[in-house]
Amino acid sequence: MIISRTPFRISFFGGGTDYPAWYNENGGAVLATTFDKYCYITLRYLPPFFDHKYRIIYSKMEHVNTLDEINHPSVRETLRFMDMPQAVEIHHDGDLPARTGLGSSSAFTVGLLNSLYALKGLRVTRERLVNEAIHIEQDMIGESVGCQDQALAGFGGFNYIEFGGNNHLRVRKVTIPTEKLNRLQDHLMLFFTGFTRFASEIAQHQINNIPNKTKELTAMQQLTEEAMRVLSDSDVKEFGKLLHESWLLKRSLSDKITTPVVDEIYNTAMSAGAIGGKLLGAGGGGFVLLFVEPEKQSAVRAKLNKFLEIPFRFEDQGSQIIFYQPDSGVVNKPAVQKLGQSVHI
Repeated sequence: MIISRTPFRISFFGGGTDYPAWYNENGGAVLATTFDKYCYITLRYLPPFFDHKYRIIYSKMEHVNTLDEINHPSVRETLRFMDMPQAVEIHHDGDLPARTGLGSSSAFTVGLLNSLYALKGLRVTRERLVNEAIHIEQDMIGESVGCQDQALAGFGGFNYIEFGGNNHLRVRKVTIPTEKLNRLQDHLMLFFTGFTRFASEIAQHQINNIPNKTKELTAMQQLTEEAMRVLSDSDVKEFGKLLHESWLLKRSLSDKITTPVVDEIYNTAMSAGAIGGKLLGAGGGGFVLLFVEPEKQSAVRAKLNKFLEIPFRFEDQGSQIIFYQPDSGVVNKPAVQKLGQSVHI
């Protein structure tokens, strides 16, 4: 049995510039971090006592015999990509709901890839996990997704990620003093709108609109660079002001990004003392991130008491194998290379 743990992400700046339709011509950059809420994948070879080859458990349960019968697109295409001849059981659990703007779909794909490689007794690089997850989601599934979610899930941590050019994807760890990083975290609040949505549909609308939004996307890309400067030599409150500016740009990219509930949360928080914030992910629902000075957070919390607040802290581990016992439940399976009882990949 294999268990992987893969973090969700918070994207601060540059979302929308990580789509190939934009960065192939203009380059792109994202400033984002992973945090301590995770997607867990439990994987094992299925013992030969069942009349099905694949058992897949998530919000639904699937018992099927062929890849083409699998409804879950990431499971179906990741298994196809990995060319798994053996029967397997896959069980998914998440700390937070899916389809809420936290990169959960890509965390699932990266975590499943990581688990399948471990089940085969293989250790692969984070770069390989990321690039293969992008290929599965963009090319095999055909989803309208960017590239930041896979990179963050694979590498973990607070990163400045550039897209386009000869190297296509470059991940640079953001290095700032621990005290300043903690001060930044202490200014952030996360609230759930109560709504989930299918990001790919909203993202496709944004992609179709790219030719008409060159000015806005260029400005968003420049704000990413400005945010890096702020982290280096300015007070963290300037980071919050940039978030507000970025949110105003983001909501102009498509009329599907914001909703009355999102606007209610954001405007209420601003009137209670928030400096800035944004809706995470493609839009339409999910989680709202707010930048609020610690002494004003109780006032914001009181005004938003009908919405669920999620405490969190940054993490820097990326996708990991947290349990490794590949022979569990296997009957007469050929030996595989053992990695040890607990390994990080």
